[in-house]
Amino acid sequence: MIEPVFSAPWHAQVFALTVHLSEAGHFTWPEWTEKFGEALQRHGLAKELDGGDDYFEAWLDALEGMLALKQAASPDSVDKVSLAWRDAYLSTPHGMPV
Repeated sequence: MIEPVFSAPWHAQVFALTVHLSEAGHFTWPEWTEKFGEALQRHGLAKELDGGDDYFEAWLDALEGMLALKQAASPDSVDKVSLAWRDAYLSTPHGMPV
């Protein structure tokens, strides 16, 4: 049996979004790796990374920081969208798409 590459769908989604934004010219991959390295240090991830939630929470933090740095999305707008998604998934019946 082939194991999934990502342990959660949102891991794959945030990874794909980051690659897409870089390929579309919003930031370079070296800029991204620098921002991601900073996020990993901020999150205190000194352990071996296994691609779980801790890793992708740092990834998401880095992406949000990059979007703010490039003035592509303000922290306030990111927070509003995040809260809207939170409300949506909390109010969606189990098993139904959000």
